[in-house]
Amino acid sequence: MSTDKHRSVLTFDYGTKSIGVAIGQELTGSASVLAALKARDGIPDWDQIEKLLKEWQPDLLVVGLPLNMDGTEQEFTVRTRKFANRLHGRFGLPVELHDERLTTADARQQLFAEGGFRNLSKDKVDSVSAVLIFESWYENRA
Repeated sequence: MSTDKHRSVLTFDYGTKSIGVAIGQELTGSASVLAALKARDGIPDWDQIEKLLKEWQPDLLVVGLPLNMDGTEQEFTVRTRKFANRLHGRFGLPVELHDERLTTADARQQLFAEGGFRNLSKDKVDSVSAVLIFESWYENRA
């Protein structure tokens, strides 16, 4: 395991049809977009996730936690927690949940600024959201 400040972090923006993914480094505080994973009613291809884990060998997994604007939980929060628990249960890596409020809106805004409407494909938005979740987690960690 890497020292605390040198961990690699695989970040997920969980969704029912698509799961955005990014790989981040604590040393630099930056993350890169990875290809979004397809999901069927929120169920990912666990083999694809296992391949990602083998390829990137992260020390920590961070899953964006969808909350209402007032900080309360919503129905989808429960499904997201279940996904995070399954990640931990299947792969034994530490998993942290991080508030993802407004990351999708921010991702859309960023992608639109870079390339207009044609840049707003769902998987791009989801993976840029995963980058933003990492950046927010990084800025807010103790």
